[in-house]
Amino acid sequence: MTLKLTPYITLEGRVKEAIQFYEQAIDAEVLSIMTYGEMPDMPTTFTDDLSSLVAHAKLKVGVTELMLSDTPGGSTIESGKRVTICITTNEVEQSKRIYEALRQEGQVNMPFREEPFSPGFGDVTDKFGVTFQIYTELEQ
Repeated sequence: MTLKLTPYITLEGRVKEAIQFYEQAIDAEVLSIMTYGEMPDMPTTFTDDLSSLVAHAKLKVGVTELMLSDTPGGSTIESGKRVTICITTNEVEQSKRIYEALRQEGQVNMPFREEPFSPGFGDVTDKFGVTFQIYTELEQ
């Protein structure tokens, strides 16, 4: 069983620019990038601009990781949501248990479910106003 905390940065259409900047500034290495256009079941009505935005990216910075995504549709980011904490486990049941515990007296931003980038993912703001993304990454 593994458990780690990762900063997760959400930007308004500038993730690709940020990745290039972090590659130069802090020697970040791109581990993965998925655009909204590459995600299955996305509406075909998406414009080319929206389809090219980053839905999920993971960078390696030294021995740690940094995750990023663009807001879809150019929507603005709510106060307190530009940087969140991503809790990563390697077991769906453990992720779900953490998600359920954090949502008590909090607010569900995205229900816990399987996503194209994770077999178990959810987003919740706890009762203290801290937003967590619960992310499952199975070992290969």
